[in-house]
Amino acid sequence: MPPVSETADVVICGGAAIGSSVAYHLAADPGFSGKVVVIEKDPTYRYSASALSAASIRQQFSSAVNIRISLHGIGFLRSIGEHLAVDGEVPAIDLHEGGYLYLADADGAKILEANQRLQQQEGADIALYAADMLRSKFPWLNTDDLACGTYGVSGEGWFDGWALLQAFRKKARSLGVDYRQGEVISYVTEGGRVTAVELADGSRIACGAVVNASGTHGARLAATAGIDIPVKSMKRYIFTFTCKGDVGNCPLLIDTTGAWCRPEGQRTAEGQLFIGSCSPLTPEQDVEWVETDPTVEDVDWPFFEEAVWMPLAHRIPAFEQIRPGRAWAGPYDMCGLDHNAIVGPAVGMPNLYLANGFSGHGLQQSPAVGRGLAEHIAHGGYRSLDLADLGHARILAGRPLAEANII
Repeated sequence: MPPVSETADVVICGGAAIGSSVAYHLAADPGFSGKVVVIEKDPTYRYSASALSAASIRQQFSSAVNIRISLHGIGFLRSIGEHLAVDGEVPAIDLHEGGYLYLADADGAKILEANQRLQQQEGADIALYAADMLRSKFPWLNTDDLACGTYGVSGEGWFDGWALLQAFRKKARSLGVDYRQGEVISYVTEGGRVTAVELADGSRIACGAVVNASGTHGARLAATAGIDIPVKSMKRYIFTFTCKGDVGNCPLLIDTTGAWCRPEGQRTAEGQLFIGSCSPLTPEQDVEWVETDPTVEDVDWPFFEEAVWMPLAHRIPAFEQIRPGRAWAGPYDMCGLDHNAIVGPAVGMPNLYLANGFSGHGLQQSPAVGRGLAEHIAHGGYRSLDLADLGHARILAGRPLAEANII
């Protein structure tokens, strides 16, 4: 058995947005004075969802806990300097509150209306627009087959996800968190607790608590402690294209088909740059993300034409003439039960904290989840926002957290 080379109070497996948020919040908590070690196998974050996502934030969920998480998230991003400035240098995350616009036809209108009522009850600034109001506010929008839409008047938009990840990391290190390049391959358990983590180089670090924020490797790593979580890493695409037509004041738009788009950067002489994509239309298109597969970064351009461009051109006639640009693939850590994250202590393994299966919501949920897990580790429970609805117990009970607004 390899010897234990050192001891840490908390070992965090994975140093992307979630892991680094937990590290920052722990180090910043005045009630915690322990040693925190973050193990990240690839500090370039080449295959990290945090680096490859569309980096957006919304409150337009249908579950209260997700709405509350993102309400905290937007407040955190707005006041980023209060939290993550280092030596007076405030991170530039380029937050743009351009709003989300969810669209519904007659069949989906009741769901959207119910969601908006809950969102408003929770304090989110979400407006419900009938089709005639949509035509008035967004004259470039084809509303012929629409019944209504919900629009984030404030508090929703997009930002520089890479900059947020680096800001969490830099701040955590300034507070004494130790970042190591390495790969945790297994947990060592005894008496229903994780006692150490074992690294690929054969070394071990003893720990009082451990956080599984391992992204694409989260389920495999949890299994080494006997914890089964239904998380798979699935491949998702993001496409860019330029439109010369007038699509001014465009929010992040989610069509009734699931295709979505948003503007990126300033309009130039070439037109306005957009990014967009869609969830897979068929099981055959929903392929797994496997880092060791040399084709993992390949992009399915026919998918763009079928699932993205065609529905968006119907919804926004100016998109009938576009110039496709670059595209990329990245991972979504999908929770197979309900497409919601699994957060908190593992049932039967109380010092193993799960932060897995974010299903595309990791960046926007990183401030609240990092704070919540840090509170649970340092104080034995959630103090500010109760994240129990996302807990491991629902997985074991097969009790999905229903969420209607999945993209």
